[in-house]
Amino acid sequence: MWDLVAGFEAERGHLTAVAYRMLGSRSEAEDAVQETWLRYANAFADPAYRAEIRELRAWLTTTTARICLDVLRSARVRRETYPGQWLPEPVVSRLLAGAGTPDGFAPDPAERVAQTDEVGLALLVVLEQLTPEQRVAFVLHDVFATPFAEIASVLGTTPAAARQLASRARRTVSDPGAPRHTADPAEQRRVIEAFRRAAENGDLAGLLAVLAPGVVLVGDSGGHFPSARRPVLGADRVARFWIGVTRPSPRTGRDERWYRPVLVNGSVGLLAETVHRDGRLWRSVVAFTIDGGRITHVYQQSNPDKLSGVARLADLDR
Repeated sequence: MWDLVAGFEAERGHLTAVAYRMLGSRSEAEDAVQETWLRYANAFADPAYRAEIRELRAWLTTTTARICLDVLRSARVRRETYPGQWLPEPVVSRLLAGAGTPDGFAPDPAERVAQTDEVGLALLVVLEQLTPEQRVAFVLHDVFATPFAEIASVLGTTPAAARQLASRARRTVSDPGAPRHTADPAEQRRVIEAFRRAAENGDLAGLLAVLAPGVVLVGDSGGHFPSARRPVLGADRVARFWIGVTRPSPRTGRDERWYRPVLVNGSVGLLAETVHRDGRLWRSVVAFTIDGGRITHVYQQSNPDKLSGVARLADLDR
């Protein structure tokens, strides 16, 4: 039993990375990995099935991929009725001051394990445009170098068809119109700090200075809070929308919002909290893509169902 458990636990981080890239949800990825464990334990208990597990990582990876494929197929139906825009569930980690880092900040070493399944939020948004089969083929082959013969067994197709699915997905991901995040850590920190200062001060000119003319804002509140039901396009509209939803309001009883720089899927982003005067807390995680020194995309995740694993600001300071 020890070999059974130890063998699986050695692969858990890898499996979570596979599942998160396929599903865009940390909680769903963990559920998929747990289901993989149950199937593995059942197979290991049967000598006939155990003999089929020749290479453990490959067997676990394809099993996880089959589970994720089923989830993706059902998720497409659920997302057709999702209230408003849909964004992935972010992975958020602390930034600590650190000597020798380009931006003067470093990820908390204690949280490096939590970052092993990170992939840029912008890429996850693009992956949502793929069919379930394309997404599985792309993630397995282009990210984890899985042979097409194994991918074909997951998808129930031929290696040639699996190759074609991955190729189509690759064209979508590499499309010139897809979000591009080209900023290094120092530039990320500089641009987002300027955004934070302008947002806290309600400084329209300051926001316009860091937003690209064609910037796009996407917000996901899951229907829990007021949010744009469609993307907000253009620097002026995005800046005015942001000030409008964040400035204190006597009518709503909203107090000022606090921002904290954090790592969001490996890039510098913001964790925001607003405490209403009736004690209600509104939280959001904001991710960005930066190109040419300006913000080209803003992704605001404020659905509390997708932020349950994100620490409160007060907890980050402990």
